[in-house]
Amino acid sequence: MTLFVVAAVTILISMALAVVRAVASPTVFDRILAVNMFGTKSVLLVAVFAFLSGRPDVLDIALLYSLLNWLGVLAALRMVEREEFYSSEPDDD
Repeated sequence: MTLFVVAAVTILISMALAVVRAVASPTVFDRILAVNMFGTKSVLLVAVFAFLSGRPDVLDIALLYSLLNWLGVLAALRMVEREEFYSSEPDDD
């Protein structure tokens, strides 16, 4: 049981590092990678919580969140590819 608490704390620390990387990254691709890493660590944290609480039905939430994370990263990368995510030119409104 103590090992899983240590794992949860370690996952929380790595999530904090992912937030720092997302904020301090020089490029948009680094930010997307950091957000993806944060989402992956969130899934791991939900899985550890499911084990610690003795509720394996919470793993369905982790699977759903992993699918949403994957779709979100694909959508963000598609927007960057089409240059709709950011623009180096000012708007002409």
